[in-house]
Parts: sequence; structure tokens; C-alpha cells
Amino acid sequence: MTESTTPRLTVLAGPTAVGKGTVSQYIRENYPDVWFSVSATTRDPRPGEEEGVHYYFVSDEEFDSMVENRQMLEWAQVHNKYRYGTMKNMVTRALESGKHILLEIDLQGARQVRNSMPEARLIFLAPPSWEELVRRLVGRGTESAEEQQQRLDTAKIELAAEPEFDHTVVNDTVAQAAQEIIELMGLEKTSA
Repeated sequence: MTESTTPRLTVLAGPTAVGKGTVSQYIRENYPDVWFSVSATTRDPRPGEEEGVHYYFVSDEEFDSMVENRQMLEWAQVHNKYRYGTMKNMVTRALESGKHILLEIDLQGARQVRNSMPEARLIFLAPPSWEELVRRLVGRGTESAEEQQQRLDTAKIELAAEPEFDHTVVNDTVAQAAQEIIELMGLEKTSA
């Protein structure tokens, strides 16, 4: 173990298409000691996404109400389109019960968490190369060509934020990246 095992909030962020969701899912499936906050979003579900498992899919009005009532630890509008946010009460309850928490969020959200909870550990998930990031984004096939270009433009800005983070993990392989994150959280490696 590399740090204290005292549970605290860990934030995982990085550029679009770097594999945050895939790495988080791997951790969810292989490291049961990690608690994941489920974000709220105003976008529609993608194929295979489930309400309350991947996201809480809410209307713009519901999201506005949560922001207005200061019920969000962090939130952001992503790709000038949809809003995503972490509900504060869920994180507070998990911390109070002694859980190791992992938030998979975007760069804007990571900055908000840093401001409101400076003790949080911020991990930047980086691609092995720019070419690999482009390949992953295009290979997903979930966005139009215009959306892909917008995400790549955003990714260039997001990559420049790496120095703001406490640690960087390169996502060469999902299992390796997950184990590095688990070690940074102060948890035990598995033989996965």
C-alpha cells in the first residue's frame, strides 16, 4: 500500500474517451471495497446504461433544482450540451460510513471538488498517446463526426490540465490502470 488506508474521496478524471468509464467499471467489478457515486445527468441513456447504476437520468428542471438547492458536490456542462453532477448527500453519507469513494468525473468537476474538499485525492487518467485517444473515441461509434471533432478539441484542453492533479495513471491496459488507482487509494491489489 502506498498511502494511508483511511478512507477518503478519490476523484478520477481525464480527457474524453480515455477510458474512465471502462476503468471504473473494472474497479467496480473487481474491487468491492470501493464505493462509487452515481452521477446525475441530463443526457439520455446510451445502450446498456441503467438508471441508478450508471447514472441518474434527470430532466433539466430537476437538475436546475438540485443546483439551486446546493445539493451538488460538483456539476458541469460537458461538450456544451449536457450537464453531469455528483449529489453531495450521497458522498457525505459514504464518507461518514467509512467507505473508500471513487468519483469518475470530468475536469470541471474535479476542480470544483478540489475547491470544496481540498483533502480529496485527484487522479488524472491519461491515454498512452494522442493517436490512441483518437482511435478510442472514433472506435466507440457513439457520436457523430461533428461530435467526435468537438470531443477531440475538448480533449486537447483537458490534457493540458494534467499538472493540476495529485497523480497520473496512464491507461495502457484497463487492469493495470485499475490496480494503480487502487494502490493510490491505499487498498490492496488483487490477482485480477
